[in-house]
Amino acid sequence: MLNIVIFGPPGSGKGTQSARIAKKYDLMHLSTGDMLREEMEKETSLGQKVSEFIDQGLLVPDEIVLKMLYGYMAEHMDSPGFIFDGFPRTIVQAEALDQLLDKHGIPINVVLSVEVEEKELFKRIMGRAEDSGRSDDSVEIAKQRLEVYKRQSLPLIDFYRKQGKIVAINGMEPVDEVFDNISQAIEAVKPV
Repeated sequence: MLNIVIFGPPGSGKGTQSARIAKKYDLMHLSTGDMLREEMEKETSLGQKVSEFIDQGLLVPDEIVLKMLYGYMAEHMDSPGFIFDGFPRTIVQAEALDQLLDKHGIPINVVLSVEVEEKELFKRIMGRAEDSGRSDDSVEIAKQRLEVYKRQSLPLIDFYRKQGKIVAINGMEPVDEVFDNISQAIEAVKPV
């Protein structure tokens, strides 16, 4: 089983790259952001709860995200592997994911950290806001999300570096070059 974590700040292109990775390696694409937005669109009770956090640029509490993710994974354990897109976002989530995967004897093979300069992130986020109309893509919310990312998600680099799993990916390059670099990183760790 091939399990990949991809993370980076909002606007780094991890969603685009995750979809390509999932297709190339036949992996189940687990985007917690997409799952949460879907709940919000359906206006479920979970979606209403989630909306309160996302509209302020805050991370959704770990227990909500973990419960949702575990349920989805349980339904797809027969897949050739998972690409975790934008998850974990905190050390608590990373530890919980490790514990869950350890129970099934399926470790994370590689963690891809997509790195993009802050000025470029804002440009991308504002462009995405015009294209998609996402409520979490305003300038103020974008600033808040980047601060939350720096405070809560950046520590994941050290967490996964200690496990020897982190690979930095230059997200400033054209999309196809970024994907080529990602593919090389995956091929280096892919089980035979």
